[in-house]
Amino acid sequence: MMRATRLLVRLTGYYLIIGAVVFLALSLWPESRNYLPIGGVQELITQPSKGPLEASDMIKAAHVQNLGQSLFWLIVAMAGAFLASLPVSWVYMGVRNDEEYDQSLINTIIVLPMVVTGIVIIVQNSLALAFSLAGIAGAVRFRNSLKSSGDALFILLAVAIGLSAGIGAVELAAVVTMAFNYTILGLWITEFGEREGMKRFFSDYNPEHTPRGLVAPAARKAEVEEPPAN
Repeated sequence: MMRATRLLVRLTGYYLIIGAVVFLALSLWPESRNYLPIGGVQELITQPSKGPLEASDMIKAAHVQNLGQSLFWLIVAMAGAFLASLPVSWVYMGVRNDEEYDQSLINTIIVLPMVVTGIVIIVQNSLALAFSLAGIAGAVRFRNSLKSSGDALFILLAVAIGLSAGIGAVELAAVVTMAFNYTILGLWITEFGEREGMKRFFSDYNPEHTPRGLVAPAARKAEVEEPPAN
């Protein structure tokens, strides 16, 4: 319980600090919102539907008119993707069981959103670039297979963060990650769907109530190695 409480407090404090900093910055410099990758959600909801081959105008950066402002927009988008993905890695490290814990996945959760942000900006309004990118990706061999469908959720979330930042909707990335993190924590704490003898994705939240057949690996090893009583 202390482990879950520390993670919950850490997440909540992190979001409160980030929210306070953003609110203060926008209050002191209200015009800066015109040069930031925010507001894309409104454009996404209100823009009229288009054909599949029509160019998209999702990236809302009408006030960005020179190289310096473009670099500032891009840096903030990348930073927003990083800040949104960082607490997701904390949740993974906190809830994942030790048997299938994957450090490379943690690195992917942090780095992938920034990569996707850059890719979205590259292929924006260019169908030819999108097809070129698909061909390049198809030529690359990805040998690392995910160990669980739960890991795929974290990868999918990382892609969603990158897409949100790339279209200028960092606020969407923040809301999605908050909903994801607190939902995962809730499922872990309540041990929702747990059954005896099942394959576990989450670490054991309450070892004292571990059902028979779900003994921790270290305990099972100790039982096997313990010599029989005389």
